[in-house]
Amino acid sequence: MSDSDKNDANTGGKNSEPDVDAAHEAALAYDGIDDNLRDKLVEWRRHLHTNPELSYEEKATTDYVAEQLDGLGFEVRRFSFGTGLICDVPAADDATADDLVALRADIDALPMDEETDLEFASTNEGASHSCGHDAHTAMLLGAATLLAKNPPPRPVRLIFQPAEEQMPGGAVDCVEDGAIEGVDRIIALHCDPHRVVGDVGVHAGAITSSNAKIEVTLTSDGGHTARPHETGDLIYALASIATGAAQVIDRRIDPRSGTVMTWGSIQAGGSAANVIPSKGTLVGTVRSASRDTWAQLPDVVPPAISGIAELYGVKAEVNYVQGVPPVVNDEACAQLAAQAVTDVLGEDGVGEADQSSGGEDFGWYTEEIPGIYLRLGVWDGDSDETDLHHPAFMLDERALPIGAAVFDRFARLDRDAASDESSNAS
Repeated sequence: MSDSDKNDANTGGKNSEPDVDAAHEAALAYDGIDDNLRDKLVEWRRHLHTNPELSYEEKATTDYVAEQLDGLGFEVRRFSFGTGLICDVPAADDATADDLVALRADIDALPMDEETDLEFASTNEGASHSCGHDAHTAMLLGAATLLAKNPPPRPVRLIFQPAEEQMPGGAVDCVEDGAIEGVDRIIALHCDPHRVVGDVGVHAGAITSSNAKIEVTLTSDGGHTARPHETGDLIYALASIATGAAQVIDRRIDPRSGTVMTWGSIQAGGSAANVIPSKGTLVGTVRSASRDTWAQLPDVVPPAISGIAELYGVKAEVNYVQGVPPVVNDEACAQLAAQAVTDVLGEDGVGEADQSSGGEDFGWYTEEIPGIYLRLGVWDGDSDETDLHHPAFMLDERALPIGAAVFDRFARLDRDAASDESSNAS
């Protein structure tokens, strides 16, 4: 995910957690998943984990994915901007359904070092799969294998998307390059390290929040601390923005929108106690649970910051980088996803999932077409929970067959199947 706090949603769910081994066995009983595919899922995930690549640099990753799909007999189309690809899986010869379903996985790594003792830990300095995108990619390759074994009743598009971790997200470029052209609905899932294996969070409505990045550069003449009245007091202005900008914005937007501004970096001056610096910077984010507020904030935040700086005779240059909109899960897609999870794991596999304050570029897809974004439990239930974007992030590989099966099952369900009883067979 693009932000380390994306796993902060209350995972909700059940009174008792699923049995991890039982959930794993249920996934292995899904039609088409055998010992060979189980082992391949682990092999794919570990290869990708060892060889992470940053946003828009996923060339070897793209080549690796293309090689696996070619081995299944599928043709791929690489995105025109250099990394990532799509693969259209044709429907079975006698299929009558013509609705096109897309399954999406993000393939990029985070710009951070890994701190685990895994035998397959990252070998690329400054890059790691500490957000689980290696698992997402492996699970989509698993779904591709299932679709190759048993052709689906409708055409299916596999989207291996680059640059989810870079604002405003690689999904923007993918949409512009035709990734969802003709697609009727789309599904993605994300590893949730606070949810046990066998628990899949399903939620209709907003599941993530919007985000944006704020970069502020302050300039003034600088001067002696004995005479702040003769120069713009940049430090005072910087502190006032850091503590006061959010208060101004609170009075300009709907207080029910769940909007929060947070600063991640403040820089100004050197070590001298008697020098007012001439330059300083602030970098932070603003997030909102409301799509309407997300659209409103670019017109509200920069003037608020500039206005505070002006009070102290300081000039503010504000670079407001609009991020992603909230991911809004379609109700019908949520019902289909719940049915897919039930068909794989039983009713106990469907958990609740509240809206997170983190952002996810899957929102660019759900701006255009109906979609569903699921939270896949990857915690073993015994070890210490480790957050996404943590250098020691770990996941339980018993979740891999579950994700692959849920992808596959969702692709096979008819649009009106949410209310029907389905068997566990594909």
